[in-house]
Formats: sequence, structure tokens, C-alpha cells
Amino acid sequence: MTDVTSAKSARRPHHWRRDLIELAALFTAVVVADTIAKTVVKGPDGPYLLVASAVALAATTAFHTWWARRHSHAPPAGDPGGGGTSPLPPQRAGARPAGSATGTGTESETVLWRMRTTVRDAPGSLAALCTALARHGVDILTLQTHPLAEGTVDEFLLRAPAGLQADRLTGEIAAAGGHSTWIERADAHDLVDTPTRLLGLATRTALDAAELPLALRQLLGRCTIHSLPAVSPTGRPNRESAPVEGVLEETVMRLRDPNGGVITVERPYLPFTPTEFARARALVELDARLGPRVPRSRDVLTLPEGNEITVRRADQSDLVAARAMHDRCSDRTLGLRYHGPVADADRYLNHLLSPRFGRTLAVLTASGRLVALGHLLWDGDETEVALLVEDDWQRRGIGSELLRRLIALAVEAGCGSVYAVTQSSNTGMVAAMRALNLPLDYQIEEGTLVITAQLDAAPARRLLPDEAYRRQER
Repeated sequence: MTDVTSAKSARRPHHWRRDLIELAALFTAVVVADTIAKTVVKGPDGPYLLVASAVALAATTAFHTWWARRHSHAPPAGDPGGGGTSPLPPQRAGARPAGSATGTGTESETVLWRMRTTVRDAPGSLAALCTALARHGVDILTLQTHPLAEGTVDEFLLRAPAGLQADRLTGEIAAAGGHSTWIERADAHDLVDTPTRLLGLATRTALDAAELPLALRQLLGRCTIHSLPAVSPTGRPNRESAPVEGVLEETVMRLRDPNGGVITVERPYLPFTPTEFARARALVELDARLGPRVPRSRDVLTLPEGNEITVRRADQSDLVAARAMHDRCSDRTLGLRYHGPVADADRYLNHLLSPRFGRTLAVLTASGRLVALGHLLWDGDETEVALLVEDDWQRRGIGSELLRRLIALAVEAGCGSVYAVTQSSNTGMVAAMRALNLPLDYQIEEGTLVITAQLDAAPARRLLPDEAYRRQER
């Protein structure tokens, strides 16, 4: 029930003074009426007095009715519009009343900031920061606290006036008791509250094992993530390891990979907090409990020549079929793909098909034979694309189709760019990259060509084939 409804339905207090006045008025009216009646009967001006009394009675009745209505409908003390103090409806701390932001009813231009600072773990420390921000018209949208052994890290999402510079803001925070302050511009994606964002990352990780590195990157901000397998692609065991509970070393955390090996996360510009370390460990533990998994959706496409092919995600369960395709490929095709001795190609397959290191798309014929592979590989801060199409299925548009889909996956994952490493004589790969209609950068060193595509302005749906060209099967 609202305050207004409660005020309307509440019983009003009984006023004994009002009753006493009305009773006295009644007795006075009786005495006056008796006097007038005797005068009318005995005096010669009786009719005139009778009319005058009627007029006086009507005026008295009208005055009494007006006075009663005014006092019976007057709001009680403390109600809005009454004579007492009016309690305002509750408002969020820091909210401005309508029309009071700039005196004209419109808010000035603002920007979003993400800020993190360390304060003493003492009563009033956070209040001092909030007061310093309020003095400059800064609105706190979200706040997270990261307890430390000594002190507390407070992380804010702020909406500040556009004219307030970052150095001025950090100076005010330092004066209010904050130190080790870090600040950067934010955008609308940061407006999602932390529990919702964590649940979304957990859902993505649960659906696809290849999402774990991306989820960690989105959870921890700008950072570099390296997945080191237990055994290198050349067959040598890796010496680096991590205990089950992981290791946190200020700007570096090491987590045990559920598939074996180590996941290393580095963020040199900002130390990790124990809270962030615990969240990262929770995502890795979720991945370990769910085991290997990839989405099982597939697309059936019809090539211009009339043949049907199926495009789906691949993983290490496709290792035997991938090795069989290698055996059918020529040495030149394998050499263009792996840029080294052809004999080493099979050693990399298990690594390439692992969801931990990226996403792989496989192309199968109507009979179920695997004839092409496309890889999107996480390489620290960068992302690589690579293609391998069996000789008998080249120049049919399969490579271009795979490349468009890999680029769409990269855009969906938030990658700013992708690069392809090939030989300068690989005209097919060069043509496929140019067909994307994206900004490209070329670098050539000793016959090796590196083509980098910028994805910042690439919509994912434009890179996929038209709906009339495909039929999805779930």
C-alpha cells in the first residue's frame, strides 16, 4: 500500500473543541429564535424582523458549511500541501530533482569512467570517496569491493561531466584517501551489473569449451591469456605447471587447465585482486566439471556446382578423420598450410583441434568424408585464421566460405583483428582475404606473407552466407 492510500484511509483524530463550539452555537441559535418569535408576535415590525432573521440564518448556514468543509479536508500536519514538514518520497542517493541539474531541466553531457582505487579498511573511507565524487557532480552507477589483507580495493563505474578530466578526478580521489588509483573510459557494455555479467560468462563457458579463454578475458579486462598444453605439438613435455588451486602473483595468475597444462593470465597495468582470482578459478572449475564439449549445430550448404556439404564445429574426436584428409593432401597443399616440414603436420592436429586453443570448423561431404578444416586460434592478444582444403575440393568456394564463417566467429568473440600466415605464392588465400571487403595490412618477410584484417567495423551477419544459400540442422 502506498503512502497516499494509507493517508486517505487513515482515521482522523476527534476534536472536542469543535463539538463544544457547535453546541454553544446551537444554544445561541435557540435563544435568538425565541427572542425573535416573541418580538414578531407582540411588535408592529414583526414581518420585517422575520425576513431579516431568515436572511441571517441562511448566511450563518453558508458560513458554517464553508468552514466545516475547509477544516475537514485540510491535509494533516506533515502531508504535502499542509502546514507541517512534508516528507519527500525516497530517492536514490546522488539523484538530482527534476529540473535542478543545470537550472534548465536538461542534464549536461556526461561520460562513463571505470575507476579502481585502494583505501584503508576503516569506517568512513568509502564515504570520503563518495563525498569527493559528489562535489564534482559524479554519479556512482555501480560499486564493487575487493577486500585485501591490508585495505580494500573499490571499483566504480562512474558517470561524470564531460569537462571533468581524468587527472583532476584522480587528484580528488587521492585527496580523499585513495591511492594506487587506475582509471579508463568505459562504454555502455559496462553498464551490465556484475552478477548478470558473471552468469552470462558462465553460460557461454558451459555451452562451448572454446569460450573459456574469451570468458576470462572479458571477466578480467584487457589482459593476455596463454594456454600452454601439457605436451607441446612437437611431443616434448612442458616444464611449466600450476597447482590445483592456482597461483596468484600480483599481475600474473596461473590456473591449471582442465585438459592438462597451464592457463597463464597477465595484466601488467593493474594487479589482480583475490576476488578476481577466485572468479577466474570458478570459471575454470566449471569448465573442468563439464568436460570436453562443442556446439553440435551444423549447416548444410549447396555449392554452385550442385554438391551438398555440411559445415560444423570440430574437436579432438575428429582427429582420425583429419589425419586421413592429410594423407590425401599433396605435399604442396600441406606446405602452404603449415609453412614447414610436411612430416610435422600430423603433430599439430591434436593441438589445433583442441577447443582450448580456438575454434575449428570442419567441412564434410554428403558421404561424411572430411575434406576441409578452418581454424580460429587464440594467440595471446591476437587471433589467427588458417585454412586447409583437400586438393580435389579446392577452387569450389569452400575456403572462402570457411573464412567468412571464421571471421564472423571472431567478430562475435570481440576480436579487433585477425591475421593469416601463408606464402606469397598462395594466391587462393590472398584472394579469399580480399573477398572479405575488410581493411587489410600486408607484411612480407623472406617469402612469408602475413595478412591482417581489421574487424572493428565488421557486422557478423554480413560475413555469413545468405539464408537462401543454407539450411540449418540442429
